[in-house]
Amino acid sequence: MVDLAVEPLALAGVVLVHPKRFADRRGVFCETYRKDAYRTAGLLADFVQDNQARSSSAGTVRGLHFQGPPEPQGKLVHVLSGAIFDVAVDIRQGSPTYGQWCAATLSADSAEQIFVPSGFAHGYCTLEDDTVVAYKVDRYYAPECEGGIRWDDPAIGIVWPVEAENPVVSEKDRGLPVLAELASPFRWDKAWSK
Repeated sequence: MVDLAVEPLALAGVVLVHPKRFADRRGVFCETYRKDAYRTAGLLADFVQDNQARSSSAGTVRGLHFQGPPEPQGKLVHVLSGAIFDVAVDIRQGSPTYGQWCAATLSADSAEQIFVPSGFAHGYCTLEDDTVVAYKVDRYYAPECEGGIRWDDPAIGIVWPVEAENPVVSEKDRGLPVLAELASPFRWDKAWSK
């Protein structure tokens, strides 16, 4: 079985995954996903779809996105080429950490991954040109369930590694509501914090 370390981040349920890497003179090898190892590590999501996105320029911001009920979506994110600053925001109404964020830097060189469960908005900023991000999701894409919040909402206060006046952001993402305008479809209960 693959050797796997899981590190909890500042928001309960969001974790940084450290797959074991094997290096020699040829380069590096690692298993990016093995269901039994991830289950043993406590990541019980049943992934059903893989997605991939390429961003041409450093300073590209994607997000903050979520998929809500009845098809709430968790994500396991890793970088195939380049590097990102990856962010999760708690949008579970009633949560003691509602509106708070945590982040991790992921790169192709480190092979680290972040797991963002449903109940969180997710986004990232590319740190290098030609960055390729891949992620597994535990529910199929359902456009009628997708939502988001503004990447630069001052009430959330994410400290992005990009100049606020110069990011590459889609028009769709620029038009997302701020957190105060969001009627979040997620409700927190104590089971989330286990």
